Amino acid sequence: MSQIVVRLDVMLALRKMKAKDLAEHIGITEANLSLLRTGKVKGVRFETLAKLCEALECTPGDILEIESD
Repeated sequence: MSQIVVRLDVMLALRKMKAKDLAEHIGITEANLSLLRTGKVKGVRFETLAKLCEALECTPGDILEIESD
């Protein structure tokens, strides 16, 4: 079975941005961003994904990756 892997930490490191600053910029709590970063969420709104991509200057494929067994 395949699973979605969240690569948000990688993008934060590449952009030299702190999670706290990103959360503030896109308007979500640090706690929610932390849950997203660790992959402990069941889903993400397209609006939130779009804001993440805009803030990190990337595409959804840079943040989300499918991993096969």
